[in-house]
Amino acid sequence: MLDAGAALLRLMPPEPAHRATLRLMRLAAPLLPPAPADDPRLAVNALGLSFPNPIGLAAGFDKDADVPDAMLKLGFGFVECGTVTPRPQTGNPKPRLFRLREDRAVINRMGFNNRGMEAMAQRLAHRKRRGILGINIGANKDSADRIADYAKAFARLAPFADYVTVNISSPNTPGLRGLQNREELQRLLAALTTARGAAVIPLLLKIAPDIDDAAIDDIAEAVLAARIEGIILTNTTIARDSLRSANAGETGGLSGAPLFACSTDVLRRMRARIGSKLVLIGVGGVASGADAYAKIRAGATLVQLYTALAYSGPGLIARIKRDLLALLARDGFKHVADAVGADVR
Repeated sequence: MLDAGAALLRLMPPEPAHRATLRLMRLAAPLLPPAPADDPRLAVNALGLSFPNPIGLAAGFDKDADVPDAMLKLGFGFVECGTVTPRPQTGNPKPRLFRLREDRAVINRMGFNNRGMEAMAQRLAHRKRRGILGINIGANKDSADRIADYAKAFARLAPFADYVTVNISSPNTPGLRGLQNREELQRLLAALTTARGAAVIPLLLKIAPDIDDAAIDDIAEAVLAARIEGIILTNTTIARDSLRSANAGETGGLSGAPLFACSTDVLRRMRARIGSKLVLIGVGGVASGADAYAKIRAGATLVQLYTALAYSGPGLIARIKRDLLALLARDGFKHVADAVGADVR
C-alpha cells in the first residue's frame, strides 16, 4: 500500500510530494507493525551500537525528526534526521527541488530549511528510545560563527541521539564546504570534541564527493587526530556529467544514480588511506542490493540511501536486504562484516 502511495506522490511536484510523504508517514506510524526481524548475517556492531542491518536512511528526508520511528518500521537499520541548525531557517527560494527522471536523480538547493534545534529537541524529548537514531547538524546561513553553531547544536541535541553527524559538505550554504580545509576542520573538530567532553556519543563527519587526494589526506589526518568515530561519504555533488534530464542545468547538489561512481570512489580512496581505524558510512546513488554491496566492499561498514526511495518506494528496503544476502552467499561471506573493504585489502 505504501509503494502504491509513493507512485501517486511522484505525480506531484517534488517538494509538495515530500511534505505529503511526511504527513502520510505521521498518519501511518501508529498503524505500521514493527519491522520483521532481520537475518543475523546482516547485523552490524559499529560505533558502540548494534545495528540490525547495515541499511540506513540518509539525512535530508526527515529534517525535523518528525517520523524517525515510522521509517524504522519500514525496515531501515538506522535513521539519520536533519540537517538541523541552531535557529530555524526557511532555506533558499522555491523552486529548489528538481527530479531528473531519466537519470534517476534529484537536484536540490534546499539550503538547510528546518524548524531549528529547539523544536527538534522538544519533539525528541517525548520519544521513547527505540532503534538507532542519528542527528545531522549544520550551521545557520547567516551565522557569524559557524563553528559555534555546530557546538550549540551538538550540545542541545546529543542527549537524544545515538550518534551525531557534522555536515560540512552541503553545496547549498555558501562557504560551508570551506570547513573541509585542514585548519578550519581542525578548529571545528576541536570545538566539538571539547563540547562532547566525557560523553559517550559517537561523532561523524559528512564530506563532499568533489575532493582530490590531497583533501582526502587532510581530512583523514584531521579526523584521526581528533579521534572522532567515523566519516560519511558522501554528500551531493556539484558535478554534472552525462546527464540527460531537462533539469540537469539547475544549480544545487546532485544525488541519485549519477553520484554512485564518484561517491564510491571517494569511499574507496578514504578506506585505502585510513584502513579500518574509523567507521565509514557509504551513501550516494544506492538503489539496489548490488549498490549497497559495492559500497560495503569499498570499505563501508554501513550504507545509507534517500533518493532511490523517492523513485522506488519503501519496498526497496526489503529488496536491498534480500539481494545483499544473496550476494554475500555467492561470494562465500558468512556475515556482512566479512565483506567490508574486500576490494581495498
